[in-house]
Amino acid sequence: MAPPPCCCLPSPTVAPGKEKRIIARSGSKPRYLGVQKTPPSLALCPATNNCVSTSEDITDSNHYAPPWNYNPKDNKPISKDEAMKQLIQVVMETRPDNFSPRLVEKTDDYVRVEYESPIFGFVDDVEFWFPPGNKSIVQYRSASRSGFIDFNANKKRIKALRLALEKKGWTSESTI
Repeated sequence: MAPPPCCCLPSPTVAPGKEKRIIARSGSKPRYLGVQKTPPSLALCPATNNCVSTSEDITDSNHYAPPWNYNPKDNKPISKDEAMKQLIQVVMETRPDNFSPRLVEKTDDYVRVEYESPIFGFVDDVEFWFPPGNKSIVQYRSASRSGFIDFNANKKRIKALRLALEKKGWTSESTI
């Protein structure tokens, strides 16, 4: 006789992204998300080890990551609008951690995505900003809403997005 099904874990036959969550702990959207006014940038990371951002000081190896360039010198130039379309496509198709991305905010220069974990419902906020000016740069910030560590989930996510964007001709800016 087979053991009864477990009521707390997803069935192995459930399609990815359709699992039931044991506990929902998403929390509410932090107030500091979005482009800060002075100086114009995305918010800095908290002191916890569950955030990565282009706004951090380059000497902060726990939190800093270089911005992306969607028009490097050797490639055919694309518009900011086309770059944003490419970015959103990559974000929606890339799931290195099996978190489900949900586009929750988009303006002409800003995109915010919430990534929700498949079992516990934890939410990570990922922001992308196309600063004004002549440079083809994208700034970003990826942070967990709760906890103190994320086992590098945010860094792995950003790396996976960067690698997918590199296939479209994007590069990381080196400011070192």
